[in-house]
Amino acid sequence: MKFIETLKNIWKIEELKNRIILTLGLLMVYRFGAQIVLPGIDASQIAELSKQTDGGLLGLLNAFTGGAFSNASVFALGIMPYISASIVVQLMTIAIPYLQKLQKEGESGRKKITQITRWLTIGITLVQGPGYIYNLYNILPSSAFVLNDSATFIVSSVILLTTGCIFAMWLSEKITDKGIGNGISLLIMVGIIATLPQAFVQEFVSRNSSDSNGGLILILIELAIWFLIILASVMLVMAVRKIPVQYARKNASGKFEKSSFAGARQFIPLRLNASGVMPIIFAQAIMFVPAAVAGISNSEFSEMIKATFNDMFGFWYNLVFGLLIIVFTYFYTAITVPTNKMADDLKRSGGFIPGIRPGTETAEFLDKIMSQITLPGSIFLALIAVFPAVLVSLLDVQQNWALFFGGTSLLIMVGVSIDTIQQVNSYLLNRHYDGLMKSGKNRKAVA
Repeated sequence: MKFIETLKNIWKIEELKNRIILTLGLLMVYRFGAQIVLPGIDASQIAELSKQTDGGLLGLLNAFTGGAFSNASVFALGIMPYISASIVVQLMTIAIPYLQKLQKEGESGRKKITQITRWLTIGITLVQGPGYIYNLYNILPSSAFVLNDSATFIVSSVILLTTGCIFAMWLSEKITDKGIGNGISLLIMVGIIATLPQAFVQEFVSRNSSDSNGGLILILIELAIWFLIILASVMLVMAVRKIPVQYARKNASGKFEKSSFAGARQFIPLRLNASGVMPIIFAQAIMFVPAAVAGISNSEFSEMIKATFNDMFGFWYNLVFGLLIIVFTYFYTAITVPTNKMADDLKRSGGFIPGIRPGTETAEFLDKIMSQITLPGSIFLALIAVFPAVLVSLLDVQQNWALFFGGTSLLIMVGVSIDTIQQVNSYLLNRHYDGLMKSGKNRKAVA
């Protein structure tokens, strides 16, 4: 009843209601576009493409696009080129002084960086588009292509794929600005959730096809394991190390004394997993490289490398994958958590960590703490990322269903859900309602 009352309170806040309706509407537009097949392809003959994306790396890409990849849709590339461009620009900011200068210019600099990211997105799409089209030529029968002029079909399809990616990028920005939640993350999450029912039905049918497959009992066990993994992922996303902070203020005689500002945060929250899912995305991108390079040669060693790195549920693949995640967690945390800036800001505001001198010593202390908590956080993240392979090996779970037991898919769903709930929660608390994360009797709204 309290949950229903909270939903009613959400609907009473006009601004929040409009943002939610707009977000749902834009997400429906994105899902509708994922079903539109590229002109020139016979939609009745794309079943072979769905088989090729059933599990494995292509299955992961298909999950991120909500099935648009296997539908040969105008949204087949999804929002992934924009994410790739964002990662590249973020890494380039470390090395290029011009981008560093833009980053320090505030809102105007952020707009310029966003514009650079958009142009880079178009460039990446123009490279990935032809690759996707040629992949269709290799998988689908020749009768599936209605247009006889292949050049016309390739050019028009690349233009449509690029336009589809730009439109998806526009949708994500509108959701972020005018809706609720982060637009890019929501588009990916909706795409992942869209493939969840089909993956579960496949697993259910497989388990009940014969008595030797475990039947309903094993399905219930899998659901229980899934629930526990979700709880573990929530703990990983929410876990923080609180560093106590004190502030100095003037007393009546004009001297500074140790105290705390009333209502001010009295600790610095250092997240256990400060890098989010980015280490998994980086590591996943690197794992594509060995197989691609090995494909150039036809030697026995190259075939072995290609087979190893194309099997995302194999032992050696996941061992390398897990180690890369640990390495990239340290790397991404180092570039995204500015301990020196945190120490300087703390010093300027008159704050200090008890027992630690302000300035350089504080920065070294924060850096040491981040290094200590990043190790267990990175190991935990790596274990969650490789857990689908463990399930496939031990319980013979269907690959598409196993992807929801860990890795990027699960962490994105958990992280985006928590972030969106927190935004809704802030609207409720600002209007003097109890939030989604708060129990108790609802307070009367203040006009």
